[in-house]
Amino acid sequence: MPYIHGERIRLRAAEKEDISDFLRWVNDEEVAENLLFIAPISRYEEENWYDSMMKKPASEHVLVIEVKDQNNSEEFIPIGNCQFHDINWRIGSAEIGIMIGEKSFWDKGYGTETMRLMLHHGFNTLNLHRIWLQVFAKNKSGIRAYEKAGFLYEGKFRHGEYQHGQYHDVHFMSVLKDEWQS
Repeated sequence: MPYIHGERIRLRAAEKEDISDFLRWVNDEEVAENLLFIAPISRYEEENWYDSMMKKPASEHVLVIEVKDQNNSEEFIPIGNCQFHDINWRIGSAEIGIMIGEKSFWDKGYGTETMRLMLHHGFNTLNLHRIWLQVFAKNKSGIRAYEKAGFLYEGKFRHGEYQHGQYHDVHFMSVLKDEWQS
């Protein structure tokens, strides 16, 4: 299975060649605004992150989110990435992260579709029991996308992150396998 296919997107394994896109996305101020890490990131740091990620099990490798090129229906263009990380196989739990880096694809349902595909993959292929995420409380469109995909609010980490001279609450959201199946 080289790809995970959705209605409008496909997910594929990340390659070294994708680092330039990843680096451009994480160093874009608007994109980084909703990411839970500190930018800017150098090429050296991004390459080291990629190399260390590739040493982890395949289930924790980054997947590239692609959409069909409107000018050439045979080609796909990358718009972001997603990943399960910190998988705890004993309890069947994994954290998930997503980044839609191409801003022209924001607010068009690609985040929701990606999360639904990842939930399907996580529950039906990896046999996970619980998939969870962290999101800034101020990221209303992200929260809405996660809710549409089936995530439920669990609680918050009050003043859990610091950005632009202010503390921000971080929400925790999750989906359990039996909730997702019903």
